[in-house]
Amino acid sequence: MTIRRVSPAEAHDLVQGGHVYVDVRSEPEFADGHPEGAINVPWMRMGPSGMIPNEGFLATMRARFAKDAPIVVGCKAGGRSLRAAQALVDDGYTAVVDQRAGWDGARDAFGQITEPGWSRVGLPTTK
Repeated sequence: MTIRRVSPAEAHDLVQGGHVYVDVRSEPEFADGHPEGAINVPWMRMGPSGMIPNEGFLATMRARFAKDAPIVVGCKAGGRSLRAAQALVDDGYTAVVDQRAGWDGARDAFGQITEPGWSRVGLPTTK
């Protein structure tokens, strides 16, 4: 199944319509700011030598959400969220959408923002 990828504005509209925003960034990233109402379920965690996979990601999602729950997945720039969304679809989730530009924005190979993320387009945020 192909993952539907949406802009920050489209993700906001989906959340307003009943989707849950699941932010898959690390706990410190989430604490620095996140979409208003978002739930944090990290795809990766901070380990002693950097980021490591969160082995409990799917178990946490299964405990919190039914397989047909409408979910928007987001991260910092769109990479982790796309991998998390694919893992959810592979696990049987049927209403998963990826917010492609993340919190900060999608970037090209030179680090230039190609699509501003949630925080850069003025959507509701909180800490």
